[in-house]
Amino acid sequence: MEISEIKARLTLAEVLQHYGHQADKNDRMHCPFHEDKTPSMQVYYKTNTAYCFSSNCSTHGKSLDVIDFVMHKEKVSKHEAIKRCETLLNGNTPITPLSRTAVLTRLFTYFKNALPSSPPAKEYLQSRNLDYKKIEVGYNAGQFHHGTRKEEQLIKSCLAHGLLIDKNLRSRTGEKAYQPFGKWCLCFALRNQTNQITGLYFRSTLNNDNAKHYYLKDRQGLYPGYPKSETKRLILTEAIIDAASLLQEESITSEYSILALYGTNSLTEAHLKAVKALKELEEMIFFFDGDKAGKEAIHKYGKALQALRPEVKISQVNTPEGEDINSLLQGHSPEILEHLIKERLLPSKAEETDLIFSLPAGQAGNETPVENKKDQTETITLEREETKDNYLNTDNPNNIYFAGSAANYTIKGGLKLQLDSLKVSLQIIQKESRQDYRSKIDLYDYKQIQQTAETVSELLTLRKDQIEQDLQLLSHLLENYREEQLQSGPERKPNKIRIKVPEATAAECISFMKQKDLLKRYNTLIGKSGVTGEEVNRIFLFVIASSYKMKETLHGLIQGSSGSGKTRLLKIISSLMPPEDIKRFTRVTDSSFYNYGEYDLVNMLLCFEDVDGMKEDAQLALRELQSNDILISSTSQKDESGNIRSAERIVRGPIASLSATTKGDYYEDNISRCFVIAVDESKEQTLKIIKYQNEVAAGVIDKEEEKKAIAFVQNCIRLLKPYEVVNQYANKIQLPEDAHKIRRLNEMYQSIVKQVTLLNQYQRKQDAQGRLITEKEDLQTACEILFESILLKVDELDGSLRQFYEKLKGFVTKQGKDYEFNRFEVRAATGVSKTQQHRYLQQLLNLEYVKQFGFANRGFRYKIAHWDNMTAVRAKIKENLAMQLQSL
Repeated sequence: MEISEIKARLTLAEVLQHYGHQADKNDRMHCPFHEDKTPSMQVYYKTNTAYCFSSNCSTHGKSLDVIDFVMHKEKVSKHEAIKRCETLLNGNTPITPLSRTAVLTRLFTYFKNALPSSPPAKEYLQSRNLDYKKIEVGYNAGQFHHGTRKEEQLIKSCLAHGLLIDKNLRSRTGEKAYQPFGKWCLCFALRNQTNQITGLYFRSTLNNDNAKHYYLKDRQGLYPGYPKSETKRLILTEAIIDAASLLQEESITSEYSILALYGTNSLTEAHLKAVKALKELEEMIFFFDGDKAGKEAIHKYGKALQALRPEVKISQVNTPEGEDINSLLQGHSPEILEHLIKERLLPSKAEETDLIFSLPAGQAGNETPVENKKDQTETITLEREETKDNYLNTDNPNNIYFAGSAANYTIKGGLKLQLDSLKVSLQIIQKESRQDYRSKIDLYDYKQIQQTAETVSELLTLRKDQIEQDLQLLSHLLENYREEQLQSGPERKPNKIRIKVPEATAAECISFMKQKDLLKRYNTLIGKSGVTGEEVNRIFLFVIASSYKMKETLHGLIQGSSGSGKTRLLKIISSLMPPEDIKRFTRVTDSSFYNYGEYDLVNMLLCFEDVDGMKEDAQLALRELQSNDILISSTSQKDESGNIRSAERIVRGPIASLSATTKGDYYEDNISRCFVIAVDESKEQTLKIIKYQNEVAAGVIDKEEEKKAIAFVQNCIRLLKPYEVVNQYANKIQLPEDAHKIRRLNEMYQSIVKQVTLLNQYQRKQDAQGRLITEKEDLQTACEILFESILLKVDELDGSLRQFYEKLKGFVTKQGKDYEFNRFEVRAATGVSKTQQHRYLQQLLNLEYVKQFGFANRGFRYKIAHWDNMTAVRAKIKENLAMQLQSL
């Protein structure tokens, strides 16, 4: 064997492993050729050499290759070292790979066991409304071959059957490395007639349009397997994900067998063989996508299967336009699938609607039977949608996508509008293996581009020159995109992520929003989403939150003592809004609002779980956004030449907001801009909450139903559009004149009326200018949900303090109006904590509602000094508003 061949095939890592040596994380080790207390030998895996830096070493000054290392280790001649290296290379006996069925069964079991501990897989399945506990599915994180270096049979088996790909890669330590097939994919098993696993299908969890579907080479087997011989009704789906969606519904699998095709161009001989073998088959049901490709495939396959089994009835599920089985499952309850199957088009109807047996328009006489098309049965190792190279996709400004010639690139976090640099957080993705490299890079720095290209070429086995060309082209495209952003001016619209509601779901939502008493129906759904009690408060907060999409937005402040449930109320109400339009904060720094992009907050709902800790500068910024819809700050920034100059930084609204606070004396200038909602802290509400908590713990509450209610309301909100509103009754309703800040309260009341009208927009008429016209019912609803907030504006006591004071008056009334009480009696009567009691009593003393007697060292006693009658005030205001509404 030639010396060059030995050096090419035998790695230094293998030699070190043979002699029991191991380098540390810095690729250093104790030199075996002298006494070495501190690692002095450096291992260079890239060049397969080692070098000892110690002057005490006999090899000092020499770079040792594998032959030299063996020669010094064994203390033999070079000729003898060469022979021993040959022995190391030839010492392994041949290993026979496992059979295809054996290795696929073993790995699919591994993938299934890995899924429960893989958050990306579980999140993806949840997004597709699939339950891994009900279907057989695994997850390939690309780690199955790690830790199996000694188990060479598995490695060779995976290489033989396509689960590993040998691209002559080396790890950092110089050891042989392989590229796993189907990395970061869900895995489904394809089975043969004896139910053995003979193939695997991988579905990417990365949601990348460039590569979604992977089939193992030499595709064999069907999903979920060959139908049982006693099958009478067989559902044929277009894709494996669709078949899996049906398989988890027991009401469907109890009546039908399921068989997945492999797309609209893959009805294979195996499928035809399976159908032909079903002696008791009475009906074949096509449940394909509701698009042109799906309908054409039904026609094509319908003809082929009808020719194969002319005695079997063929029918079609009328899938809504633009939907497929899985998208229907995502947007609706599972019952919709069963409903559509039962309402399928039978043969006579199918002929009438030209869905199966008639050729599509313009294709008469050009159809070739499937069984005669050779390409229909060819094995497809990878299906993907073609993406044009050198294409920059800026639909999502926070995740810009570039399809380069050598690889795909994503810019995470968007692009900063600074002209002196082009710094980006870059992800480079290998097109075939889906392996990636992530780095922060300034595309204006050519050295960084060169270094990145060199690193990527080694890690992802790509050509360095092509990576450089891609990065330079990306620089030019990003420059042009940034220039467009800068030149578009203040009229530029916010580039926000928008989620399109599927047509079938949209139709269901619009039908719901056209029904009478819509807000009461919304209130019922809010109850189903997890809010128990608080019927008035929850619908009031919902109306406020839903205003974020409109030109005139609203703001709510939830007031309550610690542990009263105000944060939970805020979280659930905000979760009913589309998540892409919400920003939640637990802490806000002084200048954070000023540092947002100009359009980052436009028509967003901001939620503050505890607004008490917000400092004055942050409160000022929030007030300006609430009132003026804009923040303008003077700051310093670099110009095109790199000089520092003064500049204006603008952040635009409008925003809607929900906040929670424990303070009753929240800053006056802030509270005047908000509707104040006091959490119900009564004993009755407490019992309702405890009952709900107990039912959740006992499994009585169905959490899946809560999620469905939330998803349905979110889609309804997505379908709302901003309109101008005309309130023809604006002068007919007068609020109480003694209300606090009556000018702002009246403006806020009119805003609530507008928002109620907007929520009812699918039921309201429009004038000649396209404005929605308010109806009497809108005013009635606005008064009902706003009534408690009006009372809080009239009352000089805040919501929590009023509830405490009413409990205290009830206790004293039983003892006699002149009864003097101490703090212990107050806590026993009201059930509040010592800290809350101290704060409430101090506020009542300051307002002179209560008098204090005695001395601190002997214990104070108290007496109610002012007996107000809010019950009478409440009745008076309610009666007054009712009379005004009746007179409309």
